[in-house]
Amino acid sequence: MILGGTVTGAFSTPEEWEILLIKSGFKAITAPFCCTDDEETISRYMEIITRNKVKISEIGVWRNILSGGNTDYAVGQLKLADRLGIECCVNIAGTRSTLSWDAADKSNYTEENYRDIVRSIRSVIDAASPKSSYYTIEPMPWMIPDGPDAYLKLIEDVDRERFAVHMDFVNMIHSPRRFLCAESFIEECFAKLAPYIKSTHIKDSRMDLSGYTTHIDECPPGKGDLDYPAVLKILDRYLPKDGAILLEHMSTFEEYDEAFRFVKEAAKTAKVEV
Repeated sequence: MILGGTVTGAFSTPEEWEILLIKSGFKAITAPFCCTDDEETISRYMEIITRNKVKISEIGVWRNILSGGNTDYAVGQLKLADRLGIECCVNIAGTRSTLSWDAADKSNYTEENYRDIVRSIRSVIDAASPKSSYYTIEPMPWMIPDGPDAYLKLIEDVDRERFAVHMDFVNMIHSPRRFLCAESFIEECFAKLAPYIKSTHIKDSRMDLSGYTTHIDECPPGKGDLDYPAVLKILDRYLPKDGAILLEHMSTFEEYDEAFRFVKEAAKTAKVEV
């Protein structure tokens, strides 16, 4: 597996970004550009990425296409991914909530909303018509898909060859049972979804056991309760040797570096090549 994440730190040019990339040690990254950037900037980033032999594991949309009017941007990102050979273009399903683009809302689980999710995914894929890239939806604790079976149903209902899976098992650990039986749940996720996985996020999970009611947080690897050597063994069984596992949701270079080093040490303990 190839370990990486989002290159973080202060930079204003692709060349300054390259310094941070080299310092990070990442061999897999999220795309540092988007479809609204000019071609020269994208080309400079791609030259740096090629020179450093780094894999772009995913390019993100991260916009609400159910009510935010962002379908054109999603199409543009998927087209860019296809043109540059980036296998995974990832978004979330979206919401009708007016609170935020990724809000928990009861409307997220209505039949009408589910039909809209299916239609929106189809519309992005059909408009972009990718030949080598895939559009994927990151699981969320309060959106479809919120578990492996829900993801399999979504794949069946979308019924598009270029729809695939973005794996984030921590986002699907949203109940005490899944937290307390995390290894078996993560095994289930990969056993069911591995044939469709195009990119994977790795994080940690912790549950507040001090009182009622359930409160579960994601956190960086090493800051939670997952048995990371065991987790990495599961990932190693199901992902290809060039399968990317990406750290995310940290704010500083130092935080990413600490998590990166923790995962590398856990891989050594597990005797897994990362």
